[in-house]
Amino acid sequence: MAERVALIDYGAGNLRSVENALKAAGASDVRVTADPAVVHAADRIVLPGVGAFAACMGALSGISGMIAAMEEAVLTKGQPFLGICVGMQLLADAGEEYGQHAGLGWIGGTVRALKPADPALKVPHMGWNDVRPVSDETLIVRGEAYFLHSFAITDIDPERVRATTDHGGEVIAAVGRDTIMGVQFHPEKSQVYGLALLKRFLEWRP
Repeated sequence: MAERVALIDYGAGNLRSVENALKAAGASDVRVTADPAVVHAADRIVLPGVGAFAACMGALSGISGMIAAMEEAVLTKGQPFLGICVGMQLLADAGEEYGQHAGLGWIGGTVRALKPADPALKVPHMGWNDVRPVSDETLIVRGEAYFLHSFAITDIDPERVRATTDHGGEVIAAVGRDTIMGVQFHPEKSQVYGLALLKRFLEWRP
């Protein structure tokens, strides 16, 4: 029986691009959903995200029962989870975009504005950049991915950093623990590299 992938619709992601990329990577049953029951029953969960931390966290919190369903599925049942861009940032304890706002707290750390050491480098960090694994995590391999962000996770346990990139200084590009993985870049826009990562996620048995 095909695994069910819940792609959470909370009004904060380019859902169709992610859905199409997951299908291209081999997923046969992708449910784009705002229904906590569907998330709770899914075999794998993907949380996309485009926009500001506070707005995204507010939208996710605004779906009655959604965060509880995510916590039960991921933290209790151990279902594999992938957060993309702001979906990764929401795993932090807090975000500092437009004030201080609480996150999910699954990974720790704080989401802060990018401040490249080289003033010639622009923010947002936009375009292709290296992904450099810093652990033996099998999901993340070296390559180039597409980034589009002005904020990034900082101050997390080094054991939870899975990859970095460079934008006028080291920037965390991927985080993880247990059955949780988050990537700052957009696999759905990262062509061959991104589809390969999504395929590994669909096959992941943490």
